[in-house]
Amino acid sequence: MPLGFVFDDNQVKLRVFLLVLFAFPPASRAFAQTVPGAPDPSKARVRIGPLWMNPTLALTNAGLDTNVFNEADPDVPKRDFTLTITPQVELWLPMGRTWLAGNVKGELVWYQKYSSERSSNNNYTVGWLIPLNRLSFSVGGNRLTTRERPGFEIDARSQRNEIDVNGAVEVRALSNTFFGVRGERGKVDFDQNAVFLGTNLHDELNRTVTSSALTIRHQFTPLTNVTIDAALEQGRFDFSPERDSDSTLIGLGVTFDPLAVINGSAQIGFRDFKPLSPGVPGFTGTTVSVNLSYVALGSTKLSVQAARDVQYSYQVDQPYYLQTGVSGSFAQQLFGPLEVVGRIGAQRLDYRDRAEAEVAVSDRTDHVRSYGGGFGYHMGRELRLGFDIDRQKRTSGVSYRQYDGLRYGTSVTYGL
Repeated sequence: MPLGFVFDDNQVKLRVFLLVLFAFPPASRAFAQTVPGAPDPSKARVRIGPLWMNPTLALTNAGLDTNVFNEADPDVPKRDFTLTITPQVELWLPMGRTWLAGNVKGELVWYQKYSSERSSNNNYTVGWLIPLNRLSFSVGGNRLTTRERPGFEIDARSQRNEIDVNGAVEVRALSNTFFGVRGERGKVDFDQNAVFLGTNLHDELNRTVTSSALTIRHQFTPLTNVTIDAALEQGRFDFSPERDSDSTLIGLGVTFDPLAVINGSAQIGFRDFKPLSPGVPGFTGTTVSVNLSYVALGSTKLSVQAARDVQYSYQVDQPYYLQTGVSGSFAQQLFGPLEVVGRIGAQRLDYRDRAEAEVAVSDRTDHVRSYGGGFGYHMGRELRLGFDIDRQKRTSGVSYRQYDGLRYGTSVTYGL
């Protein structure tokens, strides 16, 4: 049966990008990383002159989605066949003692029946690292164009653009201690026709967030860094100034190099969140950001993610919520190329009411729980075939915000 997929201009560009990306033969994995602090391109497969690249490709979610729109049971959830194709390439370019690094990622999301849910998403990231003797600079940026859901709250796949620019300066004060400053500015821009449950997301959530911070970093080992940050953050909304806020943040974090046994980062902090509107209560409390993984004996991989922080809501009368969540996964090699995988996660959304607002449930708390698993079969070092099944369920004091959905299907990945 023909799939009936009509590609737009962006999708055609992605197809061309995919074909060009994998037209080059693999290059040697050997790479002499001689610049201190430079990105590690040892996994690069392709070399064209001084440019090193690591292309990957994934075909995932090729199967059934039993609740395409995250609808409550009384609304009779809709089913459809779906698949996602994700080409991606990491790039490194040495420029004297400096490094230019980038990432280009495309994503084609296809639904057989509900064409409104199809999308072509693009994510571009670039960074320039300039290491000197005792002083180092870095600048970077990111541009995201997507129709993916922006989080656990909004179930609509609405078009939006996100642009982020950042920069940092760091000076070595002691043999293993560095002092620095950094700044960041991010812009979120929803399409004018983006609507969810009667609310125009363009009018309510278009915003600019700026932050500046002082940092202290101590390198305990060549693979382990501990950082202390003190930052100021401002959130300013284009069309809803009553949502504006200021925050003070203090954080203590640890970062592990990808070559370490445990790799990733973990941070615990404190946020003083102050909405500028007198009718909106503030938040003062701890924040958490964890993304760690551990590989044991080359056959077992464990990963854990955790987060706790303030998130803006699309709702006028409940303008923000505190999201607290944790998720984890494991992959265990059974025998030969066969592995089993498992996943579990839980999110808690604690809403805050605007003063004297009429809401369905005051200071309500929603829960989103997910779990799943599957099998994988490795065909050599680069190619993996898999079958996965995942379930996600949301409970809420508001009946129409509850849903239960199941996704299952096959996947094929190269280079991941």
